[in-house]
Amino acid sequence: MKKILDLISEEVVKAFEEAGYSADFAKVTLSNRPDLCEYQCNGALAAAKTYKKAPIMIANDVVAKLKENGIFQEVQAVSPGFINLKLSGDYLAEYLKQMQADENLSVEKAEHPKKIILDYGGPNVAKPLHVGHLRSAIIGESIKRLGRFMGHEMIGDVHLGDWGLQMGLIITELHERKPDLVYFDESYTGEYPEEPPFTISELEEIYPTASGKSKEDEAYKEAAMQATYQLQHGHRGYQGILKHILNVSVTDLKKNYERLDVSFDLWKGESDAQPYIPDMVKYLKDNGYAYIDDGALVVDVKEESDTKEIPPCMILKSDGASLYNTTDLATIIERMKLYHPDEILYVVDKRQELHFIQCACRFTENCASCGGTEKGSKRAEIKELIHELAEKNPVIEKNIFRSVHNVNLRTIIGYHKDDDIYNFLDDYDERGKKKHEKM
Repeated sequence: MKKILDLISEEVVKAFEEAGYSADFAKVTLSNRPDLCEYQCNGALAAAKTYKKAPIMIANDVVAKLKENGIFQEVQAVSPGFINLKLSGDYLAEYLKQMQADENLSVEKAEHPKKIILDYGGPNVAKPLHVGHLRSAIIGESIKRLGRFMGHEMIGDVHLGDWGLQMGLIITELHERKPDLVYFDESYTGEYPEEPPFTISELEEIYPTASGKSKEDEAYKEAAMQATYQLQHGHRGYQGILKHILNVSVTDLKKNYERLDVSFDLWKGESDAQPYIPDMVKYLKDNGYAYIDDGALVVDVKEESDTKEIPPCMILKSDGASLYNTTDLATIIERMKLYHPDEILYVVDKRQELHFIQCACRFTENCASCGGTEKGSKRAEIKELIHELAEKNPVIEKNIFRSVHNVNLRTIIGYHKDDDIYNFLDDYDERGKKKHEKM
């Protein structure tokens, strides 16, 4: 079954030819002014020079032919020569009936199916889900199902936040509350208990308490950082605590995601990428990508074409501890080695933009195990694509930039302005009350 846009294009091509003009000018696109029309054709503007005729006259000639077609509810020629199109409701209804009659809803399956890993969960263990996690879960689940419907092999990964300072904070607070736990006994060599030393409710209270203390007590923060370092370097007792944290958290997370009808094929976390970090760090050093800056291991990722300052990507802190950047890069290596995907897609917040620019750094361009290709990084591919589009449409970059002007702050879940954070819930009740009063 042909797409609606293709069917419309066929009719417009016919109208141009019947009116005596070349079909080369009959390109139809989705309207950039949906308040005025659904589809548009600007070919009359381009044809004016060829036919030495006013664009509006050409548009009127074409519209006269299109008005004879029952596919459209409304066809208008608008000065200086735009052709605005609105489809007939009856035509759309019939089209949908035909689509519904097909078991695949007339969707064309992928000609070359891909294996795609979709990272769309991102919850932090020991912390409850927030609205951002729910948003990414719903969007990601939709993308996964659409991909499978198209015939792709979609692998959904929750990618748990189970590493870094938050784990050190939990361990430190647990040590203060229950110092006699066997996990803190350096001389203990036996098996650790199967039952966790906390419930999910206790765990969700421990982290914010620990986080608050670390902001006020420098010694407490230092202890948490040391615990993080020891955990990442194989401390047996802390590894045992981590196992309990994961078991308790994952059990609770699965219940919550089940309520949303969201399922994941993989329940991996940042901690699963740890075995790949040493070789990755060695690769970065041996190939001249990474260098020491103020004790930390960093990689320069800025490019000459960057219009704003892009700071280096920190791989290891001065104390040797890994960061979110480290585990994310190691996770790419893990995924490429274990699953050999054609693509890895991420559903994340806009605020992760800098992180992804940094993690799409130059070493991934030529590192096959990191997802690089002969074309280079995905970042470079996008730049090349925009450049190619600009040759056909000189205003493409301006249009991309202007698209941000269509953003409605009232529909955004949250945003930053200076040092303040705004959330749609801040005035949600008030807006609802005003709407009710108007009714």
